[in-house]
Amino acid sequence: MVEMTGDVVAELRGQVGCITLNRPRALNALSLAMVRDLMAQLLAWQHDDAVLAVAIRGSNKEGPFGAFCAGGDIRFLHAAGSSGNPEIEDFFTEEYALNHLIHTYGKPYIAFMDGIVMGGGMGISQGGTLRIVTERTKMAMPETAIGLFPDVGGGYFLSRCPGHVGEWLALTGQTIGAADALAFALADGFLESDRQAGVWDGLATQRFADGQAVQQWIQGQLHSAPEPQVAERAQIDRVFALTSVREMIAALEADDSAWAQETAAVLRKRSPLMLHVVLEQIRRARGMELGDDLRMERDMVRHCFYLRPGESETLEGIRALAVDKDHSPAWSPARIEDVDLQLVQQFFASPWPAYAHPLAALA
Repeated sequence: MVEMTGDVVAELRGQVGCITLNRPRALNALSLAMVRDLMAQLLAWQHDDAVLAVAIRGSNKEGPFGAFCAGGDIRFLHAAGSSGNPEIEDFFTEEYALNHLIHTYGKPYIAFMDGIVMGGGMGISQGGTLRIVTERTKMAMPETAIGLFPDVGGGYFLSRCPGHVGEWLALTGQTIGAADALAFALADGFLESDRQAGVWDGLATQRFADGQAVQQWIQGQLHSAPEPQVAERAQIDRVFALTSVREMIAALEADDSAWAQETAAVLRKRSPLMLHVVLEQIRRARGMELGDDLRMERDMVRHCFYLRPGESETLEGIRALAVDKDHSPAWSPARIEDVDLQLVQQFFASPWPAYAHPLAALA
């Protein structure tokens, strides 16, 4: 029996391991304790023949569903990063190991991605074998707004979106809905939000021959999604295929279309340094396997907090958004054009020899 904190509720219902993220006041943002609960439970079920598949959902203040997971607990990250609390190291190492386990689980892993699905919420869903979205899904990797980068395997799954959508999503942090998530290969099927409870409850009453039968039964409940909403695919692919962030912002600001001007304005608000880092991340990850990508991201996140003591873009970004809430981060440097490209490359130098890397064991 795996002991739980209460923020993660796990139960075997019929032949399916069912997990509910139960921290609705924080939009189910992942704490270190939640990461550990999820890891322990998934490991316990992985080789249990009584568990044919795993399903995961979030909850809101009214009950199940309505929100999946808003990401990692950024208030904890700010407090730990500011005080030197070593648990910040444990958090990222264990979270990325959890992401890897989900991608390589070996049993169907079905994510009900209803409501907000951002950051760490993408990390615990993108590795699933069936990723279900609803008309309420709000999906994003918005890390550049807090001086971070799309981690939790974001380099891996964003770089595999069609065209240059991955660069666009990673740099801007744009929020998309169900139809675009499906079009961009970030979801597998659509289910109306008011039908989720019936499908979830059906997992407990159906009898299944094997894990594949569980997934096939759920797939039979899914509907076709509405048409994609993003109409600017040609512009996205043209601009975000450019070699550098400087070229991208110049192209956008020279284009008088509403989309280009709005996108340029968004990029001007993001951390200039991290925009350059993120573009390099996505471009490198496109040729990487998952384990290598997660090791790279573990290197990067270490540098986000410690490469420039007293000048962490991440601590400043979280301060402005979630601590002081002044929404006026003092980015350093302040302009895209002033970023030192040699500094960008330092984010990709591992602080550990290969044999001592915290994620050395990941395949």
